[in-house]
Amino acid sequence: MTYKQFMTVIVKLTFPFVYFCFMANSDAADDLPFLQAGGEMAELIRGFNWAGTSLGPLSLWPPALKIITALLLSSRFPMLLCWGPDYIQLYNDAFRPVNGRDKHPKALGSSARETYAEIWETIGPMFEAVMRGESFGFPDFNVRLERNGYPEDCYFDFSYSPLTDEQGMIRGILVICKETTEKVRAIDEQSSLAEEMTAMNEELAAANEEYTAINEELIATNEELHQHQEQLRASLESVARSERLFKSIALNIPRSLIIVIGPDHRFLTIEGDLMTRMGYDSRDYQGKHPLEVGPAERYEASRHLYDQVLAGETFSVERKGATGEDFIVHFVPLKNERDEVYAGLIIALDITAIRQAEEKSARLAAIVESSADAIISKTFDSVITSWNQGAERMFGYTEAEMIGETIYKLIPPERHDEEPRILARLKDGHRVEHFDTQRLTKDGRLLEVSLSISPVKDPQGRIIGLSKIARDITERKLDEQRKNDFIGMVSHELKTPLTSLGAIIQVADAKLRQSEDTFLAGAMQKAIIQIKRMTGMINGFLNISRLESGKIQIDKAHFDLQELIEEMIAESELTISSHTIRFQGCGAVRILADRDKMASVLTNLISNAVKYSPKGKLIEVSCEVNDRSVQISVRDQGMGIKPNDLPHVFDRYYRVSTTHTQHISGFGIGLYLSAEIIRHHGGDIWAESQSGAGSTFYFSLPLVE
Repeated sequence: MTYKQFMTVIVKLTFPFVYFCFMANSDAADDLPFLQAGGEMAELIRGFNWAGTSLGPLSLWPPALKIITALLLSSRFPMLLCWGPDYIQLYNDAFRPVNGRDKHPKALGSSARETYAEIWETIGPMFEAVMRGESFGFPDFNVRLERNGYPEDCYFDFSYSPLTDEQGMIRGILVICKETTEKVRAIDEQSSLAEEMTAMNEELAAANEEYTAINEELIATNEELHQHQEQLRASLESVARSERLFKSIALNIPRSLIIVIGPDHRFLTIEGDLMTRMGYDSRDYQGKHPLEVGPAERYEASRHLYDQVLAGETFSVERKGATGEDFIVHFVPLKNERDEVYAGLIIALDITAIRQAEEKSARLAAIVESSADAIISKTFDSVITSWNQGAERMFGYTEAEMIGETIYKLIPPERHDEEPRILARLKDGHRVEHFDTQRLTKDGRLLEVSLSISPVKDPQGRIIGLSKIARDITERKLDEQRKNDFIGMVSHELKTPLTSLGAIIQVADAKLRQSEDTFLAGAMQKAIIQIKRMTGMINGFLNISRLESGKIQIDKAHFDLQELIEEMIAESELTISSHTIRFQGCGAVRILADRDKMASVLTNLISNAVKYSPKGKLIEVSCEVNDRSVQISVRDQGMGIKPNDLPHVFDRYYRVSTTHTQHISGFGIGLYLSAEIIRHHGGDIWAESQSGAGSTFYFSLPLVE
């Protein structure tokens, strides 16, 4: 069998196998079927770390590279493949002797420039010419290789041919060779012999002719390989044009329509759920001309677009649907290997939802920009990402000055602890209700603001940042200060005569106890109770006035919180006989706080639990220690709080108004004062409740470090 016949058989036998491997198993990273044909080199290729080269992992190699690698490994003739601009090398078992012990196996995966550095001045220009589309072939080509520990003159019959990918781009070089070193050496030796060696020289000449013929067959085989590559590329394009491919695309793009039209405007392929949504069956349109399936005016309105795409233009247009939907239609020419347009691809997408979202976004942006409030977005690293005109007017900084800056630029140093507490609550899934605080303006003024904070989420629902709305409440604060001053003044004026009245009544009560007038004695006891209640309310108003004017005194000391809770429960049980109080302790817990004010918080929560639950019900007080804080809860089995009231229970003067609470006295200051006391201690306070199922009030305090 001649060399040409042998290579023809190899190509015919391996091409279907390789093509099947590529088409059926291109995603099989474990099997790598294109390496099944090739002996030791196949194993070396399989085990090589290709991810460290420009070729990347084997499973991600392009189809053309996989195919030529399979052909190379299945051949018994020495073949070398150099791929990419770095000329990364792959070769078969038959090529190993060419590299010798110095270059094998180091050449695998290396650049040909490095492997053949000693002859690159000779072969480098040939490689560059091949990458431009030229081919080379020479018999008995002489190069001086260093492959077995010493330089040696080597001779080869070889051909260099360009390798193309599926798009026809030249990506590499195929070297097919036959070493003729021994032949050439024999010729040189025989040429120096005498006439008695003439016969042998003639035989060598004949052998040379035979080798030349083999080289010609190698070149012919290489041309056949190019033909197979062209056939493969045509096949791949055919697959890409197939109906199954477009159907798969259409199925994966919701609210879409994909059409392929031929040169005569017939529908070669028509797929997509828009056909079904519009009540049409795509099978009725397959292979039909638009005039066969629709009115002439509709075809005439689109005819020039069909002509444009078939003329090779790529463009997009927007269209309105019959029922008001918005569509964007992309037109893309489909070309063959000769860059000739053979069909037009039309992709129509329903973008109504996108347009509506854009309009909604535009409206929202207009609202944000026109708002008198400062609306600011920031990351979890406290870096500002948006800044509206309201923020510019309020704080004095322009958008350019604040984007990318830290939010701490606006926060007074003494309030820097607010930011981490806000972030911690949001990350834990807690809501952050609006609260009053102070912020710094560009000119250094302290501005009274009310902050509302909301999480910013990505499409997957993950919190990626925060949005803050700041409202200037300077005037409101001034009004409140004037009101608090008035309340404080009135409370002081009321407290003095009330104290005197209480003393007089207590003296009168002591004398009446010696008389037998039970009516007056009972009336006096009621008067004492009412005076105590009024005194408590006046003290509450005074505390509010002091708190909001910054004059409230917090005297912190170390004490055992559990001991205080037990004292407050025991004190409450002296005056409460209608309910049972159960305490679940947490052991000795030392905190640094104002003991009297903590006592007032506990008393208020227990008193509220009694007031807002039926007689005979259980009040549960519990204590739980976490890593850095202690959490106290007071749970009742009462009427509960409606969802719309729950966010406001800690607001000043806020009272839940229902038919069940009308007979319960109070001004809505107890929970407000409790919340402010807890916040002055660096803690948190919150409530959980369901209407008709009772309420639980919690507060937490930091532990002593």
